[in-house]
Amino acid sequence: MTLSKDAFTFLEKLLITPSPTGYEQAGQKVWIDYIRKHSDDVITDAYGSAAARLDVNSDAITVMLEAHCDEIGMVVQHIDDHGFVWVQRIGGSDPTIARARRVFIHSNSGLVSGIIGHTAIHLQDRDNNKPFAWKDLFIDIGANSREEAQNMIQVGDPITYADDFEFLNEDLIAGRAMDNRIGGFIIAQVFKKLCERRSDLKVNVIALNAVQEEIGGFGARMMSYRLMPDVALVTDVTHATDTPGINQNEHGRVLLGGGPSITHGSSSHPVVVERLTNVAKSNEIPVQHEASSVRTGTDTDSIFFTRQGIPSALVSLPLRYMHSPVETGSLQDVQKLVDLMTAFVLDIKPNDTFSVLK
Repeated sequence: MTLSKDAFTFLEKLLITPSPTGYEQAGQKVWIDYIRKHSDDVITDAYGSAAARLDVNSDAITVMLEAHCDEIGMVVQHIDDHGFVWVQRIGGSDPTIARARRVFIHSNSGLVSGIIGHTAIHLQDRDNNKPFAWKDLFIDIGANSREEAQNMIQVGDPITYADDFEFLNEDLIAGRAMDNRIGGFIIAQVFKKLCERRSDLKVNVIALNAVQEEIGGFGARMMSYRLMPDVALVTDVTHATDTPGINQNEHGRVLLGGGPSITHGSSSHPVVVERLTNVAKSNEIPVQHEASSVRTGTDTDSIFFTRQGIPSALVSLPLRYMHSPVETGSLQDVQKLVDLMTAFVLDIKPNDTFSVLK
């Protein structure tokens, strides 16, 4: 994928702007500023989810494209007498990769740098092989007392890793918050393409960038109830299972660079999935396939059962090393996902219906 200067600037700003669950405002402002140029209207709700609209025909159905904007992180839980900061996780953060990492604490007065403490191997109790839990981790911000630390931060301040992102080669990018700020980038690029091809567009379209997916999909649930589209196409990241140590018999076969992955089962509506698969075939867009037996673990689970039900499908970007500061994705896969979602929307007719019983 060759990014234009405008698209690269947007992607870079979106990825490096911290947006931990419950504290998504800064990242949402970046997304809104970009997509506003390619939409008719942008609305927000009380908790910070944002939706852009392209209104074509009031009598036509409405298609919603959805991603979530929040990233995993940490939060200040306690400040002890010596000024050390004890933390709790936000979302599915992994304590086993947290030690000895640089972090930013996002205080009311600005960024405070810190280091998650790690006892030197020479001083560790070698009889203690238990894995570290969040209750064992603390941050050193250079304070000598609780009072000094409280002049810098307070309980409840969110925390993110200090990592940004980098190119591993011309195609692969790695960093924190690919999950799922890359989804916000994707639906914004789809909106830009649809805006440019407005004369070919026959349905109304909503792009929803929702908050609080990492703790239960609450933003998508609130906004879906409010917007009530006729069909929804959700994009998130999925596990690329092509690295050492992953059992593909258990987790399926998804390759980085193999194209977007379509989920079958659970909250994914079979008619929408069939339509999406046919669109991929007719447009020669390579796709991969995954099965979901109970829950997808994405906002699809929050959207599909809204009110009388919203026919929904999930199409995902393969990602290595999920929920870490080095999440790795392919720009070729990003482009294929943009192309697939764009083609899907353009394929929908004003009076299309999606029902398993016809």
